Amino acid sequence: MNQIEALQRLRSLGAPVVETRDVAALLPVSTSNATTILRRLAQNGMIAHLGRGRWLVNEKIDRLALPELISAPYPAYISLQSALFHHGLIEQIPSVTYAVTPARPRRVRTPLGTLSFHRMPPELFQGFELSSPSDAKIATPEKALFDLLYLAPGRSRVFSNLPELTIPRRFRWQRLKEYTQLVGSAARRAYISERVGSLKDSVREPRTSRVLRARKGDKSSPTPPRS
Repeated sequence: MNQIEALQRLRSLGAPVVETRDVAALLPVSTSNATTILRRLAQNGMIAHLGRGRWLVNEKIDRLALPELISAPYPAYISLQSALFHHGLIEQIPSVTYAVTPARPRRVRTPLGTLSFHRMPPELFQGFELSSPSDAKIATPEKALFDLLYLAPGRSRVFSNLPELTIPRRFRWQRLKEYTQLVGSAARRAYISERVGSLKDSVREPRTSRVLRARKGDKSSPTPPRS
């Protein structure tokens, strides 16, 4: 069987992502032969290897649906800067697609762009909605901002500086308080509460309109707890 025939059979499944064992049953060949065929297709740019025996067959899928396809069997949803941009709270397009998952953090490169996964404890894995037409999971504006504040004290300090935010009038500040109460660490709860309070106060200042500008090295910002 040549590569074109193999690719046609893969696409006949109608699934954007396939697993090696499923391909072995489809062709039919041994698992090792299926791996060889899939690797050759990937080397020629016809499909992409996503890791752990998973392969991207259809590159026309919604990018927002890709994180959960890659993280399977663990769930995932779009959050952080990606969700904030999606909802119009920031203007700068993120260079990577940010997602939250209860699995380990990692970065995955795909033909559709780079995905950055960040771990959220199971009790905080909530606050997302389904986006049509792909039913991709995307954090609400409130949860996206909460996730950013929750991860800010992390060792990598990737999210320590907030982007410039435009907070809409319909923003539900109470939701951030509810999420904060679910945080197990008292130090982190206090840190998030202080940051939320500072942001909320800034929104109320008449001279700042509803745009929050994060200033690097601002002495008024609370000290992050040790992770």
